[in-house]
Amino acid sequence: MSLWLILPVSLPAFTITGIWVVYAMALYNQHVCPVNNWLYNQSCEEELSVQRGPVLCCTLDNVPLISKCGTLPPESCFFSLICSTGSFIVMVIVLLRYAHVIEKHQNCVLNTAGLSTGWICAAGLIMVGNFQVDHAKVLHYVGAGVAFPTSMLFVCLQSALTYRLAKTQGEYNMGHLRCGMTLLAFIALVLSGVFFVQESFVLQHASAIFEWVFCVIIMLFYGTFAFEFGGVSGDTLMVLAKGGTQGSPSRDCKVESVRGPSQHQPESISML
Repeated sequence: MSLWLILPVSLPAFTITGIWVVYAMALYNQHVCPVNNWLYNQSCEEELSVQRGPVLCCTLDNVPLISKCGTLPPESCFFSLICSTGSFIVMVIVLLRYAHVIEKHQNCVLNTAGLSTGWICAAGLIMVGNFQVDHAKVLHYVGAGVAFPTSMLFVCLQSALTYRLAKTQGEYNMGHLRCGMTLLAFIALVLSGVFFVQESFVLQHASAIFEWVFCVIIMLFYGTFAFEFGGVSGDTLMVLAKGGTQGSPSRDCKVESVRGPSQHQPESISML
C-alpha cells in the first residue's frame, strides 16, 4: 500500500480543522456572532468587537460566513495560510488522480475535465483566501464565484468517473458514497446561494451554515481519494513525466487497459 494515501486524508484533516480554528479565533475576538445565534438587528450602538456582556448585539456584518471569519487580523493571516496550503494540496491530489486513471485505464474526456476543473477551483480558492471580503470585495467574490461552481463540477465529474471505471463491488460502493456526497453538496450550495441574496436575518444566517456544510462535504470528498491512492506508485509519476500520454486518448474511459497488437497475424504476413 502506497504512502500517497496520506495526502488526500491530510487535506480534510488540515482544512476542516483550520477553518474551525479560524472561526474560534474570530469568535474569541468578537468579529463574528456564534453559529447558534439567530438574533440580529439592523444596527447596534456599539460594534461587536467592543461589546461586553452575555447578550451581544449582532448585525448582518457579523454573520459567521467562512469568509467573514477570516476577514480581520489575526485570523485573516491563518485563513490565507489555510487557503493557500489547501489549494496546493488540491492541485497535487487532482494531478495524481489524473495520472492514476491514465496508468490503470486510459485518458478520457472525464479525466481531463476533472484535472481542469480541479486546478481552476484551486486558483479560485487562492483568491478567496488572499483577498478578504471586507478589503477586496470584488476580487474575493470573483474567487468565490470560480471556486464554488468548479468544486461542485469537479465532484460531479469524479463521481461519474468512479462509476465508469468501477469493476469491483468496493469500487461501486465508493461510487455510491461519492454520488451521495455530491448530491448533499449540491443541495447545500444551492440553498446557501439562494439564502445569501435574501434580506432576512434568519436566511442570511442559514446561508452561512449551509456554506460551512458545503465546504466540509467537499473536503471530505477529496479524502475519499485515499481509496485509489493506495495504488499510486512510481509508475504513476512516470505517466506525468511522459506528459500523460500513456494509452490512447478516448472520449470514454474504458475499464480494461488498451490491448496490444493482435496475436493472430495473417498467414501471408507470418510467412515473411
